[in-house]
Amino acid sequence: MKEGSFWNGKRVLVTGHTGFKGSWLCRILIGAGAEVTGYSLEPPTQPNLYSMAGLEGRMESVTGDVRDMAHLAEVFRKARPEAVFHLAAQPIVRESYRDPRYTYETNVMGTVHVMECIRQTPGVITAVNVTTDKVYLNNEDGRDFREEDPLDGFDPYSNSKSCSELVTHSYIRCFFQKADTPAVSTARAGNVIGGGDFARDRLIPDCVRAVAAGERITVRNPGSVRPFQHVLEPLAVYMTVAERQAKDRKYAGFYNVGPEKDDCLTAGELTELFCRKWGSGAVWTSRPEENAPHEAGCLRLDTGKIREVFGWKPRWRIGRAVEETVNWTRVWLNGGDIPAEMDREIKAFLEA
Repeated sequence: MKEGSFWNGKRVLVTGHTGFKGSWLCRILIGAGAEVTGYSLEPPTQPNLYSMAGLEGRMESVTGDVRDMAHLAEVFRKARPEAVFHLAAQPIVRESYRDPRYTYETNVMGTVHVMECIRQTPGVITAVNVTTDKVYLNNEDGRDFREEDPLDGFDPYSNSKSCSELVTHSYIRCFFQKADTPAVSTARAGNVIGGGDFARDRLIPDCVRAVAAGERITVRNPGSVRPFQHVLEPLAVYMTVAERQAKDRKYAGFYNVGPEKDDCLTAGELTELFCRKWGSGAVWTSRPEENAPHEAGCLRLDTGKIREVFGWKPRWRIGRAVEETVNWTRVWLNGGDIPAEMDREIKAFLEA
């Protein structure tokens, strides 16, 4: 994968590299020959994908908080990145209700700090700020959100990511317009699934914890519709956007990243699919919560823009995405070789 790769020899800085998406992204970038520096808090869960993914010793890993501007700027100066992927965030809706201040500090001021470091660091060519499908004002009318729709997320997580988008838009307009400045985009991805996600209050990790313990899976909101996709789908788009805009600034912009329309499932449908792929008598039940915090009932994304601009379409349908998640989980539970399994999935995805 290294020979002829745009990423071969590129200096890349990834914030949030110890998270679920960040670990997968670093594995891909290293495989493509990039020199990767990561800046992140300690892994957010135990167990965690970062410690399993075979990344230690193959990249520069810095423990730090994006709220700490001075430390982040020091890392930028040392790493001298040519490309930046900003993934560091407080990413859980329900956690944002428990600690809204921390969520805003991390997701908004963290973005300000990253943009400021990009502005002040010579040599940065391209950058992608990773936000979410939840940035949009959602009136629950069931339509597919387009990139030009209003940004006004409901809960502190979603709203802070809307703010992160607006921060990025301002920096682009004010500081990143000239030909000799970095090309910067944002990417708004739907819900991702895949091996190695151990987060609290996420559907597939909840399924994995239940089947690993031999328990019945319980689902809070089985009727909620989400644009589920395998984690490799948006990561491939982030890298494509970063590469294409590095070569031609006209590709810089704001992009939705989601599955085929009929792969937008309810939480109940995804859980049923997981149970079928898992087998071994896996079953689930609905257990609604009383006085639960508000979460959107329906989220769908219009992905026409990336299809038109990049000729993109999803490589894996939802059935394959769940199957690969199950495969990874069985390798992990059986004490198998996680880096080899990740590389197998990456290779299969790229060849799809």
